[in-house]
Amino acid sequence: MPTPFIMPKFDMDQETASVVEWLKKDGDHIELDESILTVETDKVAIEVPAPATGTLARVSVGPGDIVPVTTVIAYILAEGESEDDLPPESIMMIKEGAPAEEELAQVVEEEILTKVQPGGEEPVTASPVAARMAQSLGINLAEVPAKGESVSKEDIEAYIEATPSLTGRVKVAATPAARRVAGDFGVDLAVVQGSGPHRRLHADNVKAFAESTAPEDNRVERAAELVPLVGIRRTMAERMKTSFQEVPHIALTVRVVMTQFEEVRASMNDLANQRDEKRISITALLIRIVAWSLTRHPYINASLIDETIYLWNDFNIGVATTIQDGLIVPVIRNADQKTVSQINEELKGLAQRARNSSLTLDEVKGGTFTISNLGMYGINQFRAVINPPESAVLAVGNVVRRPVVINEQDEIAVRPMMAMTLSADHRVIDGVTAAKFLADLVGAIEAPNLFLH
Repeated sequence: MPTPFIMPKFDMDQETASVVEWLKKDGDHIELDESILTVETDKVAIEVPAPATGTLARVSVGPGDIVPVTTVIAYILAEGESEDDLPPESIMMIKEGAPAEEELAQVVEEEILTKVQPGGEEPVTASPVAARMAQSLGINLAEVPAKGESVSKEDIEAYIEATPSLTGRVKVAATPAARRVAGDFGVDLAVVQGSGPHRRLHADNVKAFAESTAPEDNRVERAAELVPLVGIRRTMAERMKTSFQEVPHIALTVRVVMTQFEEVRASMNDLANQRDEKRISITALLIRIVAWSLTRHPYINASLIDETIYLWNDFNIGVATTIQDGLIVPVIRNADQKTVSQINEELKGLAQRARNSSLTLDEVKGGTFTISNLGMYGINQFRAVINPPESAVLAVGNVVRRPVVINEQDEIAVRPMMAMTLSADHRVIDGVTAAKFLADLVGAIEAPNLFLH
């Protein structure tokens, strides 16, 4: 029997995965554990290995499709098997997103006949698939002509084609992503030509149709590239929307004198040059200081889950990182136990793998606090949205030389200054707790020699 290829589940709380690219296509020979598909979860892109050796067949999803985990998305034919050995396919046989176990059970049921009794009439013998199709469409099985001794799915399909009033009820074979794009662009799926197996519609089909049928004057006067909201970008949008709508954000801003911070970092970089090591970034040194501050304020390093506040024992700091398709947050684990050099080395490696879409799931999960640094883009000050289920995020601006009062005699001098804004979940963190955390953080940044001592 052909081996079902299911969309795997990579994380406990994962419900769907987005198809990025098939590395193999229908008819290609594949080997056990060979990477044949790239998908994106809500956290990272992952290559999926083949569960068996054989020929890839009946690929039913395409790039951009968001697929529930454990859904059968293709089959693998063993040596000597052909497409004739694949389970029967029907427009109503397999519910979109049905778990693999449910689909396989339906395949087995296909050969078992069932007796149903519509409307008090004599029982009609039908296959389970035919019975489900009839029930879904409100068809009286007694009215369906059967070619054999029982009503089959082919009999139902023939009856639908011969009954105009039923034609419109038949669901067009389309992926979830295609339906979403159709809704965004106001496209009737019934008029779109699908490119998938058995003319199944993919998101790209709908997008191409929407572009080709846009009013001519609209294309000329308001030319635009249509980009479906899928993959990591869609996940990021949904998470940030949920966070901003459900989490009561408070924001506190402080300004920090960066003179000693810059001096310490310069000394570290002199030592790094002597050792032929990578230069220490502002973010790396800041991560170490933030980790120290978090150990003194457990409610900043916390999560609210099911009406319970978890004060995490680990101090895992995520760093918001821009990639081509959106934003990802790789995590420095146990940052309170690492040196600045270790953090710097790890941070650069994570950033490189993020750009190459090669981060592992372990490298983006388990964060307890996030830093978002936009200083390198010239941003002076901003508010960041909390990354659930964390309770706080620190937004870091650029370092700017400004005139400041330096003593009680009101003398003014130019100093390097940086603004930081802490966004906090007010259900977990009150204003005083947030202010005390920021006070310790500012003190450590302005006097890092004492902190490092």
